[in-house]
Formats: sequence, C-alpha cells, structure tokens
Amino acid sequence: MRLLHTMLRVSNLQNSIDFYTKLMGMKLLKQSENKEYQYTLVFIGYGEESDTTVLELTYNWGKEHYNMGDAFGHIAIGVDDIYAICEFIEQQGADVYRKPGPVKGGKSVIAFVRDPDGYAIELIERK
Repeated sequence: MRLLHTMLRVSNLQNSIDFYTKLMGMKLLKQSENKEYQYTLVFIGYGEESDTTVLELTYNWGKEHYNMGDAFGHIAIGVDDIYAICEFIEQQGADVYRKPGPVKGGKSVIAFVRDPDGYAIELIERK
C-alpha cells in the first residue's frame, strides 16, 4: 500500500492551480469535469501519481466557501531553501503566517503558508 493523493475542496479552481503550480512548483497532471454532478477535478504534484503522492483539487461548481473545521492540520512540503521560497511566496502576495525558523524544541527549520482557501502548508527545509 501507499498514499496516492490528498483531496482539498477549493472555492476558486484557477487561483488554487496558480498557487500550487506557480508558487509551490507543482505540475498540473490532469483535469476532468463531471457535468452531470457539476464538479471539476484537478490533480497536481511534483511527479506522476504512479510514483508520488499528489494533491486532488476538487471544485464543486458554484460553491464559493467551505467551513475549514478544526480537525485538519496541514500539508507538509520539503524545500531546499526555505528563506528564498518564503520570500518568493510573500512577493507574490501569499500569506507566510509563520516565518522561517527553527521548530520549537528542535533543529528543523520550518515555516507555514496558507493557500488561497486558507489550507495550512508547512514548509520544512531539507538539507
């Protein structure tokens, strides 16, 4: 067994695609529409789903807001230069709400950003 994908419901599909591809460096892997049930699925990631875990962005047509709830935590992404990527993300107008720095009680350098729908993304510097 292996983890295939995580699905996130999004309120503006193009904003989410732009965030994950242009700011987070993922590739758009596939997109499909279901006209009968009025939703669009987009799969994005750093590699093909056959080899890596990807994100599924689900846009339910006409749905502009979701309640985030308090059960979901975050997605974690490994990065090479956390300070440079956070600076780039901020320059593009995205929210870096926990600036890069060591994790409390540890040595790992982390930061947190939010995607257009408010989902938390932990960036972890990998050296």
